[in-house]
Amino acid sequence: MIDMSEKKNERVEAMKKMGFNDFRNATPHKFDDISSETFREYEFPEHTVRIDHPVALNVNFSSGGHRVWDAEGTSHYIPGGWKHLSWKVDDDKPHFVK
Repeated sequence: MIDMSEKKNERVEAMKKMGFNDFRNATPHKFDDISSETFREYEFPEHTVRIDHPVALNVNFSSGGHRVWDAEGTSHYIPGGWKHLSWKVDDDKPHFVK
């Protein structure tokens, strides 16, 4: 069984690491703050990609690709072609921000 206090502590620790104000963007791409999300998952036909504690998001509307930066400081590129996207937000945060 998952201890909810352990999950909450994990999120608190991640938030101490990096936030949207720490994000450095040297591209013309516009990024949105998605730090209210606990995680997001991209489901492909043969696998799922999970990003814990996402902070910043850029969506390329022509290719469908997503650039995501997380609270650990890792940059992710998710190519278009996924068939499902899901996420969970922190308590009392908006379910949709964009």
